[in-house]
Amino acid sequence: MTVLEETTGESTAEPTDARGRVAELHEIRAQALAGPSEKATEAQHAKGKLTARERIELLLDPGSFQEVEQLRRHRATGFGLENKKPYTDGVITGWGTVEGRTVFVYAHDFRIFGGALGEAHATKIHKIMDMAIAAGAPLVSLNDGAGARIQEGVSALAGYGGIFQRNTKASGVIPQISVMLGPCAGGAAYSPALTDFVFMVRETSQMFITGPDVVKAVTGEEITQNGLGGADVHAETSGVCHFAYDDEETCIAEVRYLVSLLPQNNRENPPRVECTDPADRRGDVLLDLVPADGNRPYDMTKVIEELVDDGEYLEVHERWARNIICALARLDGQVVGIVANQPQSLAGVLDIEASEKAARFVQMCDAFNIPIITLLDVPGFLPGVDQEHGGIIRHGAKLLYAYCNATVPRISLILRKAYGGAYIVMDSQSIGADLTFAWPTNEIAVMGAEGAANVIFRRQIAEAEDSEAMRARMVKEYKSELMHPYYAAERGLVDDVIDPAETREILIRSLAMLHTKHADLPSRKHGNPPQ
Repeated sequence: MTVLEETTGESTAEPTDARGRVAELHEIRAQALAGPSEKATEAQHAKGKLTARERIELLLDPGSFQEVEQLRRHRATGFGLENKKPYTDGVITGWGTVEGRTVFVYAHDFRIFGGALGEAHATKIHKIMDMAIAAGAPLVSLNDGAGARIQEGVSALAGYGGIFQRNTKASGVIPQISVMLGPCAGGAAYSPALTDFVFMVRETSQMFITGPDVVKAVTGEEITQNGLGGADVHAETSGVCHFAYDDEETCIAEVRYLVSLLPQNNRENPPRVECTDPADRRGDVLLDLVPADGNRPYDMTKVIEELVDDGEYLEVHERWARNIICALARLDGQVVGIVANQPQSLAGVLDIEASEKAARFVQMCDAFNIPIITLLDVPGFLPGVDQEHGGIIRHGAKLLYAYCNATVPRISLILRKAYGGAYIVMDSQSIGADLTFAWPTNEIAVMGAEGAANVIFRRQIAEAEDSEAMRARMVKEYKSELMHPYYAAERGLVDDVIDPAETREILIRSLAMLHTKHADLPSRKHGNPPQ
């Protein structure tokens, strides 16, 4: 029986020469490319989802995809598997290019076994992950699978273990991006959680450890799949998802954009591009964007737009922990990571979620040689019983640890408020920032003037005939003595107080100077960061 007979059930003549063998090969490849059936493809499209190959075509440069193990088939028997042995075994693996740079990819094919992972399926993923690590190139997974292939039992579960081990090995070595385009349940969800970035598509992708049926059976709670683990839930509530989009085409286009901002691996710098936005462009609009009154909110994203090349940036975790902004952008063509307090949300305070969000982003930037710009306008840590009982101390320490451990160029800019421990944590000079600048509107202090005056001058205020007048006088005195814009500069705690309109130029010149920065960490296996 020929290979085609085994696959299609149709009788074919045995090829007798090289041309016949090549013709047979092309027929087999055509079958593998077509997938299981037109009906299965129509069913995938009916769900609003693309096929695995259509997704790869969107991700990679045209004609660049080179498939690996296209003809792989499983060897399992039992439960009817021996009679169903499709090519690819439900996952397409290979490499191609994004804007001319090599990227490795694997994509679950939901049309085959629901994209479920079996032994052969897992082995293909293991191989492409090993190739990505060895080649030093990003790995993108296009996830649309129903979990472990139940018919193969523990062999399928062991396959997940191999994926997790490689995710961990690759962490901080090559960029790993998980794109959720369908269901991802149970242990399968841990692989995306181990990667650097997670993308999701609304309505069609879900992630959860236990599904709605199990939740109802155990807790009595009724909830839909999207309500439990949909894109909006993970983008806004859990923080599992970094980016959420309405359709696959937009989602994959944004994956391409993210890849263009990242280096190939931890031994390279991010790709630099030619910049037409003048490095010395003045930002006079910044004088009006940020109110001098520390109690008035403003949108920090407008400040970022004014500073970066052409106003373009990619915000990470945009909808989770909105009181802090983490974004990738370019300054004079060089990729930078921006961490900034957002006064429009909770006045820009640090809390548990903001600390975790920023700490992970700082670690990612440091791992992939991306300089960090920190924009401060922080009134402190969020007070409250829930925050203290939730572990704000250890969570806040994560951000402190991440900054202290980072060896990339680090520049901090104090726009307005910088109070208390939050000021220290947000990459102050005392924890290793290479350069620290401040605007003339800055207020660096242990706490706000009102709170400080109430503590320091408590007795004078209490004994005064007009306590309110005395309080106002003491607040004014504290501000003039300890909170004027040049107090920190006089003591060397900031390197310079600068004209806001010159901020872009100063940041770019500073980055150029720090481009060759080299810093060594102590010899150790790894640190033990706060958990």
